Parts: sequence; C-alpha cells; structure tokens
Amino acid sequence: MKNILCYGDSNTWGMVPMATVTSAERHRQPDRWPSVIADQLGPEFSVITEGLNGRTTVFDDPIDGAHNNGRTYLLPCLESHAPLDFVIIMLGTNDLKSRFGLGAYDIAAGAGQLLKLISGDVRGLNGLKPQVLLVCPCPIGPLNLFSDVFAGGVEKSQRLHAYYAQIGAMLGCHLLNAGDHVVCSPVDGVHLAAEQQHALGLAIADKVRDILA
Repeated sequence: MKNILCYGDSNTWGMVPMATVTSAERHRQPDRWPSVIADQLGPEFSVITEGLNGRTTVFDDPIDGAHNNGRTYLLPCLESHAPLDFVIIMLGTNDLKSRFGLGAYDIAAGAGQLLKLISGDVRGLNGLKPQVLLVCPCPIGPLNLFSDVFAGGVEKSQRLHAYYAQIGAMLGCHLLNAGDHVVCSPVDGVHLAAEQQHALGLAIADKVRDILA
C-alpha cells in the first residue's frame, strides 16, 4: 500500500464557504478533496488528511496563533505518518492576509522552505524520499466576509502560480496549479464549494497517477 499525506489549510480540512463569521462548517467527508483522491486511487492507497484552519507556510500568526505555522508541525507530522510515498502540500492562501504584509514571491518562498524540509530530513518507504506535489492555491476573490482580512490579497493571489512554478522547478518537485481546475466560492472568496472540492480531488488524483505511472 502507498501512503499519501495531504498537508494544507482550511481548504484541505474541508471548510464550507462562510456567509458569516459564525457559520463555520465542514464539508461531508466524501466531498473533501483528499477523500476524492482516496476514492479515485482505490484501496492500494492510504490517503491521510492533515488540514488546519488558518495554517500558513512558515509564518507565525500574531492573531490566530503561532501553532498555525506550517513549518512547526510539518516534521512531526511526516515522522508520525512514516513511511510516506507521496506528500501533497497546498498552502499559501492564509499568507495572503494583510497582517503578514507578504508579497507573492515571499509566499512561494515560504512554500519552498517546506519542500526543503522534506527533501532534507524525511525518508519514505525503504529509506527513499517521498515524491512531493506542490499545489498552488487558486486565486482568491471576490471577497465579501474577508475583505479586510485579505485586503490587497486578490491581486497577489493571481501572481502566486508563476512564483510557485519557479520554486517548484528549482527544488525539483511536481507542481499543480489549482487555479487551472477550480475557483473559490463567491460566498466568501476564499473557500471551495463541494463541487470545487470534488474537481480539485479529481485533478490531483490524475496528477498522482501520472507521476506514479
């Protein structure tokens, strides 16, 4: 059996697009993109979901908490689920929050730091490095509920893919641009509706098949 880890934020956890700050709900498990991957790839694959609401790439959040730093938990997570054959990382959306003041390149570079951790310290099956797929989050917007939180983030989100592609090529990982397959819900401009979760799962499953073929 091949083990796949999905490491991400609220869109990996399965957050339903929010109309109000008190309407936080989670998609049904079959509707979340990691579950779609598991369904598509079949019983020879074990798909592990590690999604945390608010998780950044490598930045401490001064409001939501330092535990949301994706670098802090990555190595313990990888070791606890070892051996891993495949790691899928989709992070960067929360880095667009205005509180961080980051540019698109800095966000991609943060994702790159996670890739370096995997390549430097992690072993997969039989001591081999796990394959890594970096998923660039789809552009955000239009913003409603989160217009202040993500002020200035829409334009930066549209430039993420170019920098993710550069970082991915430099570090030798596989890349998928979520924006080629899905769009954020107009309800809040940040999260994926159930049908978009499903579409993303299908796209990632196809990519994994191609890589492992």
